[in-house]
Amino acid sequence: MPALQRRQLVGHDILLARHGNHISTMRVDRAGGRVVAYLDDGSVDSAPNLISPALRMPDTVRSVLREDWKFLGTVTAASFGLAGVLFAAAAAAAGWGSAPGMAELLSAYPGS
Repeated sequence: MPALQRRQLVGHDILLARHGNHISTMRVDRAGGRVVAYLDDGSVDSAPNLISPALRMPDTVRSVLREDWKFLGTVTAASFGLAGVLFAAAAAAAGWGSAPGMAELLSAYPGS
C-alpha cells in the first residue's frame, strides 16, 4: 500500500497562479469540489479541485477505511475469535492439570 498523504487542493495553486498577492482569503467548498478566493478588490473567483475527474487521488486514512471496512472487520472478528479460543484452551488445560500449581502457572501473568 502506498504511503498515505494529505490530498493537495489543485484549486489553491490555480487561484494563486491567477491572482498572486491579490487574494485576501480562500475557502474550500467541499460540496462543490472547488476552492473559492476572495480578492482584494471585493470580487470572488473559484477553481476546481480536480484536474480530471478520472484522476486517482492519493489514498488517505478515510478512503482506505471506506474501501476496506469489510476486510478490516473480518480480520478484527477473527482476531477476537482466536483470542477467545486460546483463552478457553488455557482454562481447559488448567483444569486438566493434576498438580494444584498448574492452574496458577497457566493463569499467572507477570506484572511489571
